[in-house]
Amino acid sequence: MGISEAKVPKAVFLLPLSLLIILVLLPLIRNLTQSSSKIIHGSSFETTERNRCNIFSGQWVPYPKETYYNNDTCPFILDQLNCLSSGRPDKEFMKLRWKPDKCELPQFDATQFMKIVRGKSLAFVGDSMGRNQMESLICLINSVAHPEDVTAKRKYMDENYFRWWFSAEYNFTVATLWSPFLVKATDSDPKDFSFNSAMNLYLDEADKAWASQLENFDYVIISTGQWFYRPMIFYENGQLVGFQKGSENNITALNFYGYKKAFQTTFKAIISKGFKGSTFLVTHSPKHFENGEWYEGGACDKTKPFSKEERSVYKYRDSLKSFYEIQVEEFEVAEKEARKKGLHFGLIDISEAMITRADAHPSRYGHTFNKNKKVNDCVHWCLPGPIDTWNEFLFYMMKLESEKSYHLT
Repeated sequence: MGISEAKVPKAVFLLPLSLLIILVLLPLIRNLTQSSSKIIHGSSFETTERNRCNIFSGQWVPYPKETYYNNDTCPFILDQLNCLSSGRPDKEFMKLRWKPDKCELPQFDATQFMKIVRGKSLAFVGDSMGRNQMESLICLINSVAHPEDVTAKRKYMDENYFRWWFSAEYNFTVATLWSPFLVKATDSDPKDFSFNSAMNLYLDEADKAWASQLENFDYVIISTGQWFYRPMIFYENGQLVGFQKGSENNITALNFYGYKKAFQTTFKAIISKGFKGSTFLVTHSPKHFENGEWYEGGACDKTKPFSKEERSVYKYRDSLKSFYEIQVEEFEVAEKEARKKGLHFGLIDISEAMITRADAHPSRYGHTFNKNKKVNDCVHWCLPGPIDTWNEFLFYMMKLESEKSYHLT
C-alpha cells in the first residue's frame, strides 16, 4: 500500500525517547540553548585525543587576527558569496572563531592538509552547501596548492553546477557533484520549473550523478537539506507512495520521510559499492530568514551572532531539530555497518556552531548563482566567514585518520 500523508505512522518520523537519551542530543533539541552533539563521531578511528575533545560543542569567541584569506589572496571567491566586494560595510562577522568547550580546535594548516591529500581526490556531494564549503576549501589551500579550475576540461559536463579543481603540485583533485536530493530526482513539470514547483524523488535510487563517480574519489563529503523544504512527489519501487505539497512554511512528516529515505539510500549505495575511501556527513546547515523567505522580501540583517534568548526562539528550530535527528540516526546506523566492512564514516557536526550565526549570510549583498541578479540570501555563507570552520573540522578529522593509518602501517 502506498504511503499517504494521512496514513504515515508517527513512529516512522519520531525517534523514541530512549534513543534521544542515549544519544544525548544537546540543546539544539532542547530549545537549542546548549551543546548539540555529545556522541563520539567517526568512532571507527577513535583515539584518546578524540575522546577528550568534542570539537563540535563550544562557542564563538573574539578573534582579532586576520582571516585565512581575503579578496586579494583568493581570486576565486564567487560573487554570490563575496560579501565585502558586494558592498557589505561591516567586518565583525569575520572576527570570531569557534572555541570547543574543553580543548582547542587547531588552525587550518594548508601545507599539512595538502600533504594528507597528496595524490588523492575529494568530492563534495549534495546541494549548494557543499559548493559553499568547497569554495572555502579552495581559498584555504590556494596559497600552497594553487588549484586550477579544470571544469571545462572534464568530459562529464551534464550538470551545470559540477565543478572540478586540480593542483598539479600535489596531484590533488577536488570537485563538487551537484545532487540536492542525493537520490534520483526529476522536475514534475520541466517546462514550468520554479523554486516552488514539485520534484519527483525516487527514494530508493541513488542519484547516478554522484554514485557513478564514487570510485574516482578518496574522500566524499555529503551535505544537503535545504531542497527538502519544497513540494515533492515520492516514488519507491517505481510506484507513487506520497505527495508532499507543502512549502518552506508548511513542513510535514512527509518532508522528513523523504529526507530519511534519501540518507538511507545514500549510505546503502556507498557501503554496497564497497567505497574504500572516507565518507563524511556534514549536518544540516541552518538558514536565518526573517520577515519572509526566498524572493519574499526576507532578509537577515544582524551584525552579531544570536544571543541566548534569540537562539531559544529561532524561527526554524523545530524543522532543524527534526532534520538533524534524522541525519544523526541514519549516520549512526550506517557507520556501524560500514565499520564491520572496514570502511570509514565520520560526522562533521556544524549545526550547533552555525545556529547562532545569523550575522554571516550574504543577506541583501547576495547574488544568484552565476547571475548578476540581487537576492536576499540567508542560506549560504559569506567568504571568508564561519564556514571556514567546517574545513577546520574536516582537517582535524582527516589528520586524526591519517595519524591512525600511519600507526597501523
